[in-house]
Amino acid sequence: MEKPVEITKLVDFAPLPKMFALDFRRFLRGVVLLLVWVTCLFFGGSSRSQEKAESSVYRQSVGSGVQQTAELVSSEKQAERLVASMLSRLGRVESISARIRQRTRAEGMVLVGTGRYLQQGSGVDQQFRFEVVNKADTETFELLEVSDGISFWKFQKGGSMPVRLTRVDISQIRAKLKDFGIEENQAVAPHLGGLQRSLALIRRFFQFESAERESLEGLPVWRVVGRWNPTRLIENFPHLKALSDSPKGLTTALPVGTPCSVELIIGSEQLFPFRITWSARSDDGRVEPISVLELYEVRLGEPVDSAAFVYKPSAEGLLDVTEQFVQETRPLRK
Repeated sequence: MEKPVEITKLVDFAPLPKMFALDFRRFLRGVVLLLVWVTCLFFGGSSRSQEKAESSVYRQSVGSGVQQTAELVSSEKQAERLVASMLSRLGRVESISARIRQRTRAEGMVLVGTGRYLQQGSGVDQQFRFEVVNKADTETFELLEVSDGISFWKFQKGGSMPVRLTRVDISQIRAKLKDFGIEENQAVAPHLGGLQRSLALIRRFFQFESAERESLEGLPVWRVVGRWNPTRLIENFPHLKALSDSPKGLTTALPVGTPCSVELIIGSEQLFPFRITWSARSDDGRVEPISVLELYEVRLGEPVDSAAFVYKPSAEGLLDVTEQFVQETRPLRK
């Protein structure tokens, strides 16, 4: 049995630099394509954190709490290997329990999310649960994703949007993966939702260029930075095709507020992603963070209550989106 690992230390949070205003819809269009986590922003509204400034993850500056060193691994292959290994390890770890907090600023709005992520088992027996609640001034918005190994459920509620509940038959996703020559014992979560899906999407859309050894309150970590994969960028922004000969020109031509880079803080030993930061270009050309997500109070290899993966919703309003998922399923980037 894997030795339980508990990560409870947090960084000392410094004030967050003032983030620029941006076109919120453009932000959503770009980010939602990249991260399952940010799906909850569809419910966006003005939101303000109730946490104390000195202890809030949302008020940290870039690299806050991370002790930087001079050791930089310039090899792009090394950076890519780290992210690929992280995703592979997440699919094989015996269990995960972590709390989530995220803060995103857009067009004068502060979007705050809190929640948790649970995962247990491997292969066909793997289950996971991701839930986050966004609190606005007068409303509460919810996102829940649950996989019991048989079905994948996604529940969304909040704002003026109608409640949306969808289901995916996981056996059909596995059958599609088998057509690609992917063995049954491989994790299917990267094709469904939760933490693994979010990181798989990041890896699909971004190329990781550098990895730097650092320390997060005594915990050795890697700071890995990625930028748009030019091919994926043109797929999402066809009008940039004329600039395809210059990858740098592609990113500078992105609409203001569209994520142009992502930074992962990954535990060196556990290869667990403790922090994800998205940055975008402001009107004056500066690249600044627009969203920070942190997983904390992380426990690996400890027992998880199986009741968390039991989900029996009412059939009223249920949409089966299995066919759509099957059509979109493809092998992960190697």
